[in-house]
Amino acid sequence: MNLEAFKTLEGKSILVTGGAGFIGSNLCENLLKLNAKVTCLDNFATGHKHNIAPFLKHENFTLIEGDIRDLETCHKACANQDFILHQAALGSVPRSIADPITSNDVNVGGFLNMLVAARDAKVTRFVYAASSSTYGDHEALPKVEEEIGKPLSPYAITKYVNELYADNFFTTYGLNTIGLRYFNVFGKRQDPNGAYAAVIPLFVKQFIKHESPIINGDGTYSRDFTYIDNVVQMNLRAITTDNKDALNQVYNTAVGDRTTLVQLTDLLKKYLSKYDAKIAEVNVVHGPNRKGDIPHSLASVNKAKHLLNYQPTHTIDNGIEEAVEWYWENLG
Repeated sequence: MNLEAFKTLEGKSILVTGGAGFIGSNLCENLLKLNAKVTCLDNFATGHKHNIAPFLKHENFTLIEGDIRDLETCHKACANQDFILHQAALGSVPRSIADPITSNDVNVGGFLNMLVAARDAKVTRFVYAASSSTYGDHEALPKVEEEIGKPLSPYAITKYVNELYADNFFTTYGLNTIGLRYFNVFGKRQDPNGAYAAVIPLFVKQFIKHESPIINGDGTYSRDFTYIDNVVQMNLRAITTDNKDALNQVYNTAVGDRTTLVQLTDLLKKYLSKYDAKIAEVNVVHGPNRKGDIPHSLASVNKAKHLLNYQPTHTIDNGIEEAVEWYWENLG
């Protein structure tokens, strides 16, 4: 991606929590390209050391292996940081339904620890991963930041609580925050393995093996699938903006377009079959709808465009093409 607009980050100290995860490692990579001083905090519960292996010998990269549920660790990680990009969380709606206590401990308790540590360290800005799940049962499309519904899963509740805490820490302590409501992010380094793998890397892995992916429901559910480069851009804009009106807000982090699961599988087959023609013949299977899922998700990104000068660079189509190329090199 074009990093020209973010040169002001050179020499800045930036903490990325969950930095060994999918989104976090992509942030670390781009920050290092900008010659920022990057600290990664991760307990490797869902992140992987292979995601950050290329950075471990970089003179501007520091790894702290630790858990955000430990306040002392958070204080250590936040010391002398200019900015924090807080990505650490236990994702997945099904995981939170299966184990709501651990999701709450990490996503709420850990988040509060990070806010306290950021406040105490007097960081300039705290940018955090919020979630489109916060919209819950609000049916109107596209989703606009000021109108949400009732959360439909323990995970969604935890991410909404994050927004409430962040707002409170600004009004109470003056800590500047920005929340980014991620919409179905995908791209390189997203883990295709495990019980809670995201749909795109899971389907890619299955297609490569000539296995039939299982679509939840009839395939008409739709999502605003968002390529990782768009998400990296939003994080960088959030920590570099000099627009005071942009601070202490939440923003949709998406493309502003929606794709059904049937359309998604067609796209994956289209680009994967360039590497293996047999993939075009693999059929999909339909299963039951998943608990806690919302039928449709589509973001308005007007607020981000207006206040943060956000300009998404990747649609679902060219994002899938790039992601498939990476997965084929690493899984094929």
